[in-house]
Amino acid sequence: MITQVDIVGAPNKVIASQNTIIETTHLCREFGQGDTLVKALTDANIIIERGEFTAIIGPSGSGKSTLLQLIGGLDNPSSGDVFLDNKNINHMTGTELSDFRRDHIGFIFQAYNLIPVLSARENIEYIMLLQGVPAAERNKRVDRLMHAVGLEGLGDRRPAELSGGQQQRVAVARAMVSKPSIILADEPTANLDSKTGADLLDMMKELNEKQNMTFVFSTHDPKIMERAKRIIRLVDGCIVDDERRS
Repeated sequence: MITQVDIVGAPNKVIASQNTIIETTHLCREFGQGDTLVKALTDANIIIERGEFTAIIGPSGSGKSTLLQLIGGLDNPSSGDVFLDNKNINHMTGTELSDFRRDHIGFIFQAYNLIPVLSARENIEYIMLLQGVPAAERNKRVDRLMHAVGLEGLGDRRPAELSGGQQQRVAVARAMVSKPSIILADEPTANLDSKTGADLLDMMKELNEKQNMTFVFSTHDPKIMERAKRIIRLVDGCIVDDERRS
């Protein structure tokens, strides 16, 4: 297995393998210009292989969410490239990128980003509807996940009728239900009680181990760090450490 990460000030050498699913090369993101220039991310070179369970950590403002958004194609880099499954997403058209995200990436947002006019159940199954998954299979997957995340009996409620924790559970279920190859999670347990958060993480870990699903978290949560097999640390937009665990 070959998975290395450049650390600022260290020799720049990143070698991908056939099992690479995420690769960033000299990835930078800047906001503003002149005296107001902010370097949110600087020269990030990362390789993540299929099936990794990785946590990106660091203080607030360190660039964790920026890196996650660039990997997911939700933002454009100032320079550098992002490759997912050996495809350069920065060279895709808008439609190509949208289709790629739909079929390969599950997102869990800190702000939930649920569709307000849809019920919890409809939010969860929405991506599968776009993918053309048959109704019977959609219902089966939604029922299983709603049970797993503690949403039974709440399927007909719209987001405004749910608590913050319940909305986050819907967001987690929506991300996982279509069985994407990559899940990008921005503080997925931030609004959950400790037991629900631990149960969800155990379910994610099971998907990771049994289905080789790749998880990348942006987090402050010790529960995620405890379960992660790899921790990448950011400080002031720079990768300063990359720790692997057996």
